Amino acid sequence: MESAIERQRRTVAEHIRGENEHNWPAVYDTFVQDSRAHYDVVPLGASFKGIEGVRGFYQSIAAAVPDLQIEVRSEHDVPGCSIREVVLSGTHQGDFGGLKPLGNAIRVEMAVFYAFDAGSGKLISERIYYDQAGLLAQMQGGTKPAVA
Repeated sequence: MESAIERQRRTVAEHIRGENEHNWPAVYDTFVQDSRAHYDVVPLGASFKGIEGVRGFYQSIAAAVPDLQIEVRSEHDVPGCSIREVVLSGTHQGDFGGLKPLGNAIRVEMAVFYAFDAGSGKLISERIYYDQAGLLAQMQGGTKPAVA
């Protein structure tokens, strides 16, 4: 029988695989399909509420960075919450928060917190933390992406 932690790890792995494959319906399916779902971009103070808000967030990211890739650097899990330290990379090719694309490569380290519905094992929320100033500088050509 699969433990809660194993189920969380499986859900997060499916979620990130969907992001890397740009299979957005698979990503949406990892969330609860109701008003409890939300996606929080902490550096922006933005929260996308409900499953429709989550879909809208991912549609904007897919347009802004269509070649998005996520590399997991570390994994931490406790019942009800999984944390991943990741590196997000890609090319800024679409509008992002009002910033027009210049075609610049981006690479940003993030901490991602996933909260789960205990009954279904699906995500209730994803909260991301990253250096917003550094990301904006890369998008606007002020700095080159750091290579780790």
